[in-house]
Amino acid sequence: MSLRSREQQQRPGGLNPRLGSTLFLLVLSTASIQGGFPSPSECLTYQSINSSSVACYAPSTFPSPLSKDTTHLAVEFSNLTQLPADALQGAPNLQELHLSNNRLQELPAELLAPVPGLKVLDLTHNALTQLPMGLFRAAATLHTLVLKGNRLEALQASWLYGLKILGFLDLSGNGLQTLSPGLLANLTGLHTLDLGDNQLEVLPPDLLQGPLDLERLHLQGNRLRALGEDLLWPQPGLRYLFLNDNKLAKVAAGAFQGLRQLDMLDLSNNLLTTVPRGLWVSLGKPARDMRDGFDLSGNPWICDQNLDDLYRWLVANRHVMFSQNNTCCAGPRALQGQPLLTVAGSQ
Repeated sequence: MSLRSREQQQRPGGLNPRLGSTLFLLVLSTASIQGGFPSPSECLTYQSINSSSVACYAPSTFPSPLSKDTTHLAVEFSNLTQLPADALQGAPNLQELHLSNNRLQELPAELLAPVPGLKVLDLTHNALTQLPMGLFRAAATLHTLVLKGNRLEALQASWLYGLKILGFLDLSGNGLQTLSPGLLANLTGLHTLDLGDNQLEVLPPDLLQGPLDLERLHLQGNRLRALGEDLLWPQPGLRYLFLNDNKLAKVAAGAFQGLRQLDMLDLSNNLLTTVPRGLWVSLGKPARDMRDGFDLSGNPWICDQNLDDLYRWLVANRHVMFSQNNTCCAGPRALQGQPLLTVAGSQ
């Protein structure tokens, strides 16, 4: 199994909003449909003892009015481009709101004010270019925010004000080019951050100086060229780090210093020809076992004496190395195409 395949099985840690929404729809369909299927635009309601869940597939308008006991609401796969400011009025007990696969271009700043107990907000695959100031002013209980697949090119720290206990933030698949300083300063409870598949070339050095115990960091699929010593040091408890499919040509010797709990590292498909001595000191054996593996394939490694430190580390940790036959020398010519492990074994 490749590192990417294993990661697809594991991520994201905790609640998966898309899976939750899908199961939510299935439960509603099973519980509500008797003797046939409803029309595609019909809203289904599942009533329990103290709450109700509503799912609308391809509705022409946002459902209104909402029942006071509504705790879960899914309005998905529609042509909605905007929502009324009072869309959630009358549903003060709402806990999950799934608005994926619509065409939302903007959100009213007052949208979440009527639902102070909201825990999950899924806005996957819409057309949002920005978030309104004050959107999360009353979102003190929100722990999962998914903005994957929108059209965000920049992100302001002020947009996230009010998110006091946010644990899961997915910003992947946007057009992010820049991140403002202090972006996560107030997100002390964040454990998963996904910035993958954007257009980031550099990251603010203080990016991770906010979360107190980040576990997963996804930076894959960007345009990062270098990894310095300052980015990761605030997160010694980081367990999963994805830097694959960037343009990394340089990693500082102290970039991973202090990451003594890292279980998975993906540096595949970058532009690395060599790495500095001492880079691997805190990773893998002999210090500890990197339990979920690492991938260094798809880089143009120059297999000379400058990789001696890496060779020793690969031999010690080969049992958790993915893509061993695709982690090959690009030079010198005599070793071109040879797996690094083969070269390491001959040293």
